[in-house]
Amino acid sequence: MRRALALLLLLPSLGALSRAGAPSAPAPTPPAIHVTLTRPPGLSAEVRRALAGLPPGVRLGLLVRDLETGEVLEAREEGLPLIPASTVKLVTAAAVLADRGDAGWWSTELTVPASEAGRARVTHLTLRGGGDPTLRVADGPGSLRVLARQAYARGLREVGAVRLDETRLDAAAWQDPLLGVPMTALRLADWHAAPPTSAAQARAWAGAALIRELRRAGVRVLSDEVGTAPRYLPPVPPPRRDERGRPLPPDPFLPPAQRPEQGVASVRSGPPFRVLAEVLRPSDNLGAEELLATLAPPHGTREGALGRGWAALRRLGVDTAGVHLADGSGLSRENRLTARALVDLLDRMYDLPYVQGEPRAELPGQTYRARRNAFAEALPQAGVGGEVTGRGGTLAGRLRGLDVRAKTGTLPGVSALAGYVTARSGRGLGFALLMNGPRDTPILTLRAVQDDVVRAVAERY
Repeated sequence: MRRALALLLLLPSLGALSRAGAPSAPAPTPPAIHVTLTRPPGLSAEVRRALAGLPPGVRLGLLVRDLETGEVLEAREEGLPLIPASTVKLVTAAAVLADRGDAGWWSTELTVPASEAGRARVTHLTLRGGGDPTLRVADGPGSLRVLARQAYARGLREVGAVRLDETRLDAAAWQDPLLGVPMTALRLADWHAAPPTSAAQARAWAGAALIRELRRAGVRVLSDEVGTAPRYLPPVPPPRRDERGRPLPPDPFLPPAQRPEQGVASVRSGPPFRVLAEVLRPSDNLGAEELLATLAPPHGTREGALGRGWAALRRLGVDTAGVHLADGSGLSRENRLTARALVDLLDRMYDLPYVQGEPRAELPGQTYRARRNAFAEALPQAGVGGEVTGRGGTLAGRLRGLDVRAKTGTLPGVSALAGYVTARSGRGLGFALLMNGPRDTPILTLRAVQDDVVRAVAERY
């Protein structure tokens, strides 16, 4: 490379020599050109020793970066697209935070026909969801029970029938052969252990739960049948003309029968941090797909939600070369990420933290060290012990004695680890290790190598 560059720099002077015999004015001396070639630093001796236990046939992508200075400390095949397994959940979580913010929420409401608003008896009541993955039947402030009590408090006493608005998601486009669970616009967290097997069953379960809560609150429901609300289409007013035939603006008056339904009750979730932690720490695949579904635009599809995940990466300035997103959980072997893309994402979520608690004037490093970076704190924390559903998540028994918050990923022949580690010097480092081998590659061996690498990096820097 350097020899080729030297020849290119000599070309102007060689051309001048070839014309030396012709009478002409002396050629001007070209300005000096200074070129600095940079390359990734490679691997330190400590990390090379840690990688000595890597089984044969395993492809590796590795990158370690100082989060304060941006300096790349360790690198090997950092641009190689590999199957990332559950580290894809980092992309899903970042996209949700970009969509909701650290203080955002999801909402759910009950509506009645506009022409019947304020009446004690209505022909139907519609349950409309905003994708809240935390909505429950009876527990907490964001529940069907609270909705029913609100409706009663506002004077509702009798409902002809209950309907569900299912227009926000195209359930047919969300069939997941790996999970085998339909993704519907309205879901209840109570179903998580035993989810419905079809969109029709999900509608029946949600509607029946709402009917029970309405009756419990004192609202009479005449029918146990659960219907589907039609998509609202804004009416097109007829054209108007004056006495001379000139066009007039549309009539601003809209008959009540043509107006959107009016709300009689509404609840909202808490900030997204809690649900992110409940998904990332134990690596909950269904929960991750439910989070992906919250990204679907109105009347959206799985492809639309994945597109918003991709757009979030681009807005954050992540290098997306080689990146392909196939789901929100990482179960699909069609996903591809690079170590560079993962560390870019970790870096941006460190630099632009979504903050837990009251906002303060502080640098990102202070937010991180004070455990207030919502993205970092939603991740499993190494070495704290306990159940996989606790703070340690899938890292509860690994890397004891180090401050590591990171996401694991596992499929047959695939193991990954990406997150944050505090080095011995106090420097905050972002790292990613992606390992792809034959399907019978021993996963415990790959995890042991990952732990050795992280320990080596923490000790060296």
